[in-house]
Order: sequence, then C-alpha cells, then structure tokens
Amino acid sequence: MYSINKIKPIFATLLLIFSLSTFAQTNYFVVTLDAGHGGHDFGAVYSGRIEKNVALAVALKVGKLLEENPKIEVIFTRKTDVFIDLIERANIANRADANIFVSIHCNANKNTAADGTETYVMGISKNASNLETAKKENSVITLEKDYKQKYEGFDPNNPESMIGMTLMQEEYLDNSISLAGKIEEEFAAIGKKLRQGGVKQERFMVLHKAYMPRVLVEMGFISNSTEGALLASEEGQDEIARAISNAIISYKREFFDGGTFDTNKPSQRIIEKPIKDTSTPAKPKIIIATPEIKNTEDSLNSKGILYKVQLSASTKKLELSPKNFKGLDAITIANSGNLYKYMYGQTSNYEEAKKLLQEAKSKGYSSAYLIAFKQGKSISIQEALKN
Repeated sequence: MYSINKIKPIFATLLLIFSLSTFAQTNYFVVTLDAGHGGHDFGAVYSGRIEKNVALAVALKVGKLLEENPKIEVIFTRKTDVFIDLIERANIANRADANIFVSIHCNANKNTAADGTETYVMGISKNASNLETAKKENSVITLEKDYKQKYEGFDPNNPESMIGMTLMQEEYLDNSISLAGKIEEEFAAIGKKLRQGGVKQERFMVLHKAYMPRVLVEMGFISNSTEGALLASEEGQDEIARAISNAIISYKREFFDGGTFDTNKPSQRIIEKPIKDTSTPAKPKIIIATPEIKNTEDSLNSKGILYKVQLSASTKKLELSPKNFKGLDAITIANSGNLYKYMYGQTSNYEEAKKLLQEAKSKGYSSAYLIAFKQGKSISIQEALKN
C-alpha cells in the first residue's frame, strides 16, 4: 500500500498538470469554420464549378493557415463531402464555445455579369439582392429530414419570418461587423481579380443559431466566368484563404489578445438568455459623441425612447462632416472598444425614424438599419416598440 507521504507529491503533480492544462485551454482562440453545403446539397453549380467543393477547399486552407498559430484552435463543421444540418453547424460552434463562427460560401446569379464578394452579419435588410442570397442559403433546410418541425415558424422563402424569433437580441453585432469589415478589407487587397462588395446584413438561419460573433462569407460569384475561374483555381483559393485567415488573425489581435480574460471582453461568448427574459444584457461601455445634435429631453418620448439610423461601423475614426457621409449631416458616433459606429439623425417617433432610414438608403447606405435607445441605453427595436 502507498503511504500518505508518497501519495501527496503524486497528487500535487497531477493537480499542477491539470491546472496548467486548464489554463492553456483558456488561452486558445477558438475558430469554427463552416464549409457551406455538402453531400447531396451541391449549392450553386455553373460550368462544372460546384460550390460545395470550392467552399470545402477554401475552408480547409483557411484552417491550415490558422493552425500555424499555436494559440488558435480550429473547429470544422465538416472536413469531407457530407451534409450537415444548418442547426447542427451552429451547434458545433456552440459546443466548442468558439470565439467566432465563419461560414464560407460562393454566390451565384442568373445574371452571369454579377460579381463581387459579400460578407454578411445577422440583421434585417430590404435589399432585394440580399434577400435573394438569404433565400438561397436558407433553402438548404428543405433538404433536411423533418425540417418543418425542426424549424417551426420559419419559411426559407420568406426570411422575414425569422423576425419573430430572437433576431433583435444581437449581443455580438458590433464584433460581427468588425470581423466582416476585416474580411472585406483583405478581399480588397487581392486587387482586380476580385471586386470587394462590402459588409451586408441579412437573415441567415446558420448565423441565427450561433451564439458568438459570426459572419457568412460569399467569396465571389461562381456564376461569373472571371470570378468563377478564380474560385475554382488552386491559386485563387490560396489567395482567398489567405485573405480570410489574415482577417481572423487581425480580429484576434484586436479583440482577444492582451493577456487577461475579462468576461465582458467582446469576443468572449455570452450565454444567450431565454427568450422570455426581458432583462438587458451587459454591454461594453459606449461613449456617444453628438457635436451636431443635442440630446435634450424634448427629443425623447415620455418613455425615454430614442431612434437613430446606424449607417456603418468601422475601426477608423472619421470626421463627422457631411462630405464623409454622402452629404448627410446630423451624424453621431458611438465608440465601443476599438469600433466606431456612425449614426444618422435621431427622433422619438418610430414613423419619423423610418423616414430617416429611407433617406439614408437613398443616399447609398443600403445596409443601414434602425437602432433604439432607452434612457441612453441600447435596446432592441422590438423592445422599443413595446414601450
């Protein structure tokens, strides 16, 4: 039999190993890469180019590049040609407690002249092309067994049916926009081979169910002869994979690195509250500068509700001048960490807010959307309308 004195050193050693192992795991930045489609779901097919194959090839290349960083752990939703349900793709990321979720796809259009990359975050848009993209990607659920029961209340041909879920309870929007912006900036660096299309918002089921900053990347139009050839080539896939991995590493450096692990840090996963819970989740401190508009009591309704139009978000700070915002004045800025959100106008009247939104869209801000505040704190539009 072992004596107590002999067991103590062994126990202490095991405890130290366990502690070091646990600490090491917390240092990892976990990335879930989702190669769109797969198996009997081919995605878009044009001139022999198959979306599911391109998406998988690029996802594997992105993963290989990221795994060169010893502090990054990569989780794949699929590494072979298999079909994975949309909810299961998101659940893989949730179970891994991933810091970000990146779903990789190719775009397509009957108009073969259509081109350009697009990186989507979760949100609402009335843009026709955005809606068509969402319908195309969400229609995958019809290939799943018992999809009507599994996605009760959701019509893949009508993305607006998702509004009744938890869409507006977006705790990760700012960080999702930042990640999407970095990906689009890297795509722009590829040059004339690939036209940058920008950051957009739409309702994607695979993003809706992932509880972390998440984006859906449309790497270009597989239906376009030039972009399609790039997407199908080894060289093109290498360039695109490098762009996505560079963006992810840049995001990690900005939002995750720093040596401490604050539970309020934006890239840390926040557990989603039940839908019936109407409490406001903790958010990073936001400083709002309003040089051209004064937040007077007259600008608020009796419940303290205020609406604004969010135009864009960027890591770059711009002068709040009409020349920088397509002629729009009355611009305000909100600073959350290293991300600057630019907003237009303010009103306590929801109908007036919708007019401001239309004005912003008419100026070219097709991805603009309404945001709401109650007594200075950010709330969802749904919550604002209940007051």
